[in-house]
Amino acid sequence: MSKKTNVSLIMCIIIAMFLVGCINKASNEFDISQLSRVDIEVVQEDGSYGEAEMITDEETVDAVRKAFKQIKWEPNVEPKMARKEDIKATLFFKYDENMPERLFEYQIWFIHNNDTATMISNNEKEGYGTLEKDNAQILESIFFNN
Repeated sequence: MSKKTNVSLIMCIIIAMFLVGCINKASNEFDISQLSRVDIEVVQEDGSYGEAEMITDEETVDAVRKAFKQIKWEPNVEPKMARKEDIKATLFFKYDENMPERLFEYQIWFIHNNDTATMISNNEKEGYGTLEKDNAQILESIFFNN
């Protein structure tokens, strides 16, 4: 190989490493204010998921943002739940107009004996979370009355 080819190859490798680093950094970022859409699937009595419903109304998305800000997260905790979740929610985050949306999935259980919600996130920075009474009721109302 010529010296020129070697330099070009090295430059391509450096640029590729830089781009991969930027992509990995962006995928680990999480800012609830960038929430743009929520898809929900209600778990049916037979354990299957119902038809996905999309929430895009800005007022409703803002209510979800406010509730999610109140979740107390415990990263690196993997609880075992006694029953299947009530809702599977996929949150869509728009970080950059030139990049695809980032998606995070949540399994959500509404605990009626103490009016809280428990959730498990596939976002490694979150993990297992709990939401107290008022915000849990807001989320439940949004997700089941949408």
